[in-house]
Amino acid sequence: MLTPSQKGAAAEAHIAADAISLGIFVLRPMCDGGRYDLAFDVAGRLLRIQCKVARRMGEVLLVNCKTNRSTSSGHVSTSYTADEIDLVAAHDLEAGKTYIIPVSEVAGRRMVYLLLGAARNNQAARVRWAHNYELGAIAQLGERSAGSRKVGGSSPPSSIVRDSASPLNASLTPPPAPGRAPHPTVVRAGSTRASRE
Repeated sequence: MLTPSQKGAAAEAHIAADAISLGIFVLRPMCDGGRYDLAFDVAGRLLRIQCKVARRMGEVLLVNCKTNRSTSSGHVSTSYTADEIDLVAAHDLEAGKTYIIPVSEVAGRRMVYLLLGAARNNQAARVRWAHNYELGAIAQLGERSAGSRKVGGSSPPSSIVRDSASPLNASLTPPPAPGRAPHPTVVRAGSTRASRE
């Protein structure tokens, strides 16, 4: 049986390996104690990643977004903010999948729930479907423009369409140039190249 620290280390290693296998450059801080564990270089932009273990409870993945630390003024329990991280990466050790959650969806929360199957009450509105947060989506959106790499991403590629309403789009789309309106990012069926529309 793994200790909580060992589970966390295993999740971080899996998250890094999953990202690398999709062609994402993964960076690691030289010292401990920061609010993020890794950084992903996606389309020339560094995204600060906080790694977590996703626990299964039936058809739901539980991602703990609370952080506890000791400070000079005592024990402090907080959640993450956009000043500290860009994304939470949660790895399901049981299924071997990694999920990416934007900080805007974890800020101020103790827990985030990702639904794996149908809701018991058939609710569909305001549900965080786990498949919408799988790591493959970030790889397709971040494919290098030089074309030196082919990133497979999610299967099938046609399953990845990101627009302004997408939970990942805000974190992955570079800010527009001054005076220009942002454009939705779309990945076409059968293509791994993101295009602006």
